Amino acid sequence: MKAAVVRAFGEPLVIEERPDPVPGPGQVRVRVEASGLCHTDIHAAHGDWPVKPSPPFVPGHEGVGLVEELGEGVTHLSIGQRVAVPWLGRACGRCEHCLSGWETLCEQQINTGYGCDGGYAEKMLAWADFAQPVPDGVTPFDAAPLTCAGVTTYKALKVADVRPAQLVAVSGVGGLGHLAVQYAKIAGATVAAVDVTDDKLELARELGADIVIDARKEDVGATLKQHGGAHAAIALAVDEAAFAAANAGLRRGGKLVMVALPAHGTVPVPIFDTVLNGTSVIGSIVGTRQDLAEVFQLHAAGRTKVIYETRPLETVNDSIHAVLHGQVKARIVFDLGAGR
Repeated sequence: MKAAVVRAFGEPLVIEERPDPVPGPGQVRVRVEASGLCHTDIHAAHGDWPVKPSPPFVPGHEGVGLVEELGEGVTHLSIGQRVAVPWLGRACGRCEHCLSGWETLCEQQINTGYGCDGGYAEKMLAWADFAQPVPDGVTPFDAAPLTCAGVTTYKALKVADVRPAQLVAVSGVGGLGHLAVQYAKIAGATVAAVDVTDDKLELARELGADIVIDARKEDVGATLKQHGGAHAAIALAVDEAAFAAANAGLRRGGKLVMVALPAHGTVPVPIFDTVLNGTSVIGSIVGTRQDLAEVFQLHAAGRTKVIYETRPLETVNDSIHAVLHGQVKARIVFDLGAGR
């Protein structure tokens, strides 16, 4: 099989031939149809974060494809069934976090494309209990971005406890942000979209954003305060200054939900203002299996639209360059050509 492999941090990925992986007990082999390019994959390939993957490895945690082989003990999935393989490749199922509905905080979790090989390949392994069935009518190219960008922003809005008529700021309208705008609208919120590129600001308008803020020209915090301040700000731009600007735009009692992960990023939190105004700073990481099932249900019902462009896997290095330089409107999805 063909795969894009990180051989060393910071170096171009290498397209190489590898043997087909063999599923162990509780696993399935998936013939990949589509695999989204998430900024986390770039962080993985560059070794940006304190906890690093171990090269050589195959990135990708938005893999969608058809089950090709069942490992021992797998009875709830079937050959030919379409599944998505998310960031949460596996959790222990026994700890306090798993048992209380927070499996994404499990300290024993294995992350797809980070702790095990991911979806930048024609075939991949997945733990069957965490491979999410994709509903009929949801294409693999829509399902791929929903598997991370969708479920991550959907969960962030849950964490923020967004309610109808609240003002929600979405900072960064890209692969994640364009879906966050839609989920906030579904929740009944008034949405303020913040970005620094014309095409993404226009995309936010097209998707129903009520307020569009160009951070190149406007003071984000002051503009949000002119509208009463945000009840919640979802920080999706991979930029420390964007986090601080979103925090400055909160109303009293508002919540800054941190999602993006700038390498070595820190944000100063003004203690006096935070205490006086009763604001909160919260981290939110991806979503559970149930969250992803709900994301797929919403899309199958026609409630969301995924903006993406397809590229062959061989363009992986050029595609990473395009993402890093803000040249991608929303999401890149690699077309692995399964089933052709």
